[in-house]
Amino acid sequence: MTMLDLAPALETKPLLETERRYLAQLLAQHTPQDGRFDLDIPRAYAIRESKPHQRSLPALYQPSICIVAQGAKQLVLGDQTYTYDAEHVLIIAVDLPVAAQITQASVAEPYLCFKLEFDPQRVAELALKVYPQGIPAPTQLRAISIERTNRQLVQAASRLIDLMSQPDEVELLAPLVIDEMIIRLLRSPFGGRLAQIGQTTSRVTPVAQAISWLRRHFAQPLRVEELATLANMSVSTFHLHFKAVTALSPIQFQKTLRLHEARRLLVATALEIGPISQQVGYASLSQFSREYRRYFGCSPTEDLTRLRRSST
Repeated sequence: MTMLDLAPALETKPLLETERRYLAQLLAQHTPQDGRFDLDIPRAYAIRESKPHQRSLPALYQPSICIVAQGAKQLVLGDQTYTYDAEHVLIIAVDLPVAAQITQASVAEPYLCFKLEFDPQRVAELALKVYPQGIPAPTQLRAISIERTNRQLVQAASRLIDLMSQPDEVELLAPLVIDEMIIRLLRSPFGGRLAQIGQTTSRVTPVAQAISWLRRHFAQPLRVEELATLANMSVSTFHLHFKAVTALSPIQFQKTLRLHEARRLLVATALEIGPISQQVGYASLSQFSREYRRYFGCSPTEDLTRLRRSST
């Protein structure tokens, strides 16, 4: 079964376009300016950007689905680029550090996106109902995917936002709509991978636990043997599973976390580059500068000058 099989066979593009436009209208109502806005529903967000990004920006994506109503965005993870727009949804099953860039947006037609972050425990509970005979082993472990969107997902996102105008119903009905979206995703091509979230026997769960540890201790020296022990795997098996899920080796993953945090500190603090490099775990400033340039396309000095100029 494919994602499109979840929709009626005679579904036509104009009908889906009507529903996308309605979702865009709802998102525009909840995004008074550019930025990410919390909806009155746990883990749900409306996002608006009115111009393309000139370069990729670091971001840490949690397990989630992103449904674009207008515009387009791309993520870079490792050596792979993932583009999603009004025709495609983004689905992520574990925390992933990515470089994100809005590629299509304007003041007249801003990028508008609905994002729902998953509750891993609820995903695990629903997976057991969708697959009562046992959760199928996924054909691949990569925890990120671009899938074709469909009418049901767009309608569900719109119904969820619509509920915000009915405060006496939102608390009762929003969880049901979220469950519907998760169930449809579990029945999609990505379902086997999404179903791994929260399963104690999953090959994804130990990697997710290792990722959680790395997020908390990214500035510390990395011993892959300790991560493998945490995941209850041999070092070689852990390496294989970690890269299969995240597209990165554990060391690359840690390096990406460090560089993301370094750029955040450049933007959010008055710290100079040397102290920032030390704070994120680099003993060598020259190594930090080389890896920063390789990842972001400019040196930290150039980036800092540009960022401070744009803020004046």
